[in-house]
Amino acid sequence: MNIALIAHDKRKELLVQFCVANCGIFARHKLSATGTTGKLIADATGLEIVRFMNGIHGGVQQIAARMANGEVDMLFFFRDPSLSTNETYDCTTLLRLCDVHNIPVATNITTAELLVKALERGDFEWKEPIMMTSGKRKKNIY
Repeated sequence: MNIALIAHDKRKELLVQFCVANCGIFARHKLSATGTTGKLIADATGLEIVRFMNGIHGGVQQIAARMANGEVDMLFFFRDPSLSTNETYDCTTLLRLCDVHNIPVATNITTAELLVKALERGDFEWKEPIMMTSGKRKKNIY
């Protein structure tokens, strides 16, 4: 699966610790992350991570574009609930894209644990990647 990793500043260390604890599971998947988050995770785990720009410089938008194009299968977005509404525009956009494109998302450690355990068990093997054909999205509906 293609997994995107994002964390607000106050949640970066928690995401790094989570990735360290689940390194064996994440090693079997393709990972991408915003700049600083990706560097911190790669340094701590040795995992190969495609890094985009830092979030405030467009990294969140780069991941959002990948989501819209069917290139992200799961999102771990550890967000800071103490941020104001003006500071969380990225949250709304990413969560909306997850809803539109049926992308499983974890925004906190408890949901992240559930998703990673499901990954480990193979619970998402039924999820076929969305195929792009002539600019139109095609996918199997169950």
